[in-house]
Parts: sequence; C-alpha cells; structure tokens
Amino acid sequence: MNNIQITKASGESADFEPAKLEQSLRRAGAGQHQAETITRAIEAQLREGMTTGEIYRMAKRMLRKEARHTAARYSLKRALLDFGPSGFPFEQYIAQLLKADGYSVEHGLLRQGHCILHEIDVLAQMDSHVVVGECKFHNRQNLVCDVKVPLYIHSRFRDLKAGFLSAPTWNGHNIESWIFTNTRFTDDASQYGQCAGMHLVSWNWPPNGSLRDWVDRSGLHPVTCLTTLTRREKDLLLEKKVVLVRELLANRQLLKTMRVATGRIPRIIEEAELVCGV
Repeated sequence: MNNIQITKASGESADFEPAKLEQSLRRAGAGQHQAETITRAIEAQLREGMTTGEIYRMAKRMLRKEARHTAARYSLKRALLDFGPSGFPFEQYIAQLLKADGYSVEHGLLRQGHCILHEIDVLAQMDSHVVVGECKFHNRQNLVCDVKVPLYIHSRFRDLKAGFLSAPTWNGHNIESWIFTNTRFTDDASQYGQCAGMHLVSWNWPPNGSLRDWVDRSGLHPVTCLTTLTRREKDLLLEKKVVLVRELLANRQLLKTMRVATGRIPRIIEEAELVCGV
C-alpha cells in the first residue's frame, strides 16, 4: 500500500505511510491492537489521491466507537485549528503551556520600543530567562508562516530591545524572541529564524520540543478537542476564556449556565476526566 499517493493539506502528494498513522493513533492512547486494526481498515479503503483530512476523519470515527477520549486526543491538531477565528484563545493557550513549564506569564501587553509602540502576545520569565513570544494562529492547515513573519517579528524584537527591554530591570537577563504557530513554517522562515537566533515552535517543530510534544508532556489539552461538545458550546467556552479541558473540569457549572441539556453533562464530564487522566 506504500505506493498509494495521498494529498496533504498543502496540496502536495505523498506516499501513504501506515506506520505514521499507527504511530499517531498510539500517541493518542490507542492500544497496539486497536491502532493496527484501524490502520488496516483504512488501508483497505484507500484510493489514489485521498486527502489526509479524509483519512483523519475515518480514523476518528473508528476511535470514537471504542473510546471518545482517545478520539479527543487524536483530534489535537484539528482542535487547535478550532481556536479561531480570532487568535486570542491561541495566545491564552500558549500562556498556559508556558506556565506549566514554570514561567510567570503575561499576555496581550503594549510596550514602547525605541521607535514605536508594540503589542507583545506573550511575555514569559523564569529566573533570568525571558521569552518575548509572538503567536501566529491559523484556522486552516494549509495556511503557514512564510519568511515575512520572522523578518517582521525580528524587526519588532530589535525595536523592543532598544526601548522597553533596555531598562535596567532587564540587565543580566537572557532575552529571546520566540514565534509559536499551530501549523508550520516554510523552509525560508525556519532558515531565517535559525540564522537570526530566534526560536520557532510549530505543530511538529523542533524535534522533542514541538507544540505536539509540548501538549503531550504537559497534558494540557484544548477544550475544543472534546467530542461531546457541539461547535456552538466550544465557541461559548472560548468566549468565556476557557481554553483547557482542565479549566472546564474546574468550572463545571458553566455547562449549566450554557444551558447544556442535563442528560449530556455527565457524558461531557466523563470524557473530560478521561482526557485529563483524572
């Protein structure tokens, strides 16, 4: 089956690799037998040119029949896309991930550079290490960060270093420019970022430090991954600045204020608890 060509979100064609599908299923919490069974079932239905989105939906349907919480974890990438259309929930989410790593975090700040005023999406500090973070959210997988993004952000960072970050308060601190995106960077963007000493974090980059790895390590799953919630309910939670499954568990009464049917609430809570491993 490895010679079957599938279509990626970017529009490019690639060989279908069953090992990658099986690995993603195992990563979501599926057992070895379950992951192998689903992979074989999808291989049997493959056709030339099938999209990765179609394969994802097939796998998710099969997982849901066995365990909703596993399907929720499997849908992590899609759940991050569902933070849209504004990028604010993604900023909140990145702030939560940094806090889980031990940083003190502020976000949505306005600070004066040497030349102009700048908005800082995320300002995180742990001891003498400071992260000046820019969050680039996309609500479609085929939207990526090209080289103009790090070029622009690097310019802003230098202006901030000559202004706000030049204050005596920051003397002796290691101040770094980071860019976070939920999709990916083009090769030119990555090359420029590396050359300029920036830190670029995308869905699958860098190795052992990607956004996917970060979520797996922290266990902070986005509330949009829950399969028992409707699209409207997810949007209402985001409006209330609830971006984590854990936050929903800590504020269960929100489901009643959102007029979720009483009979559905136990199923939502059960899935949330299983996703969080409670």
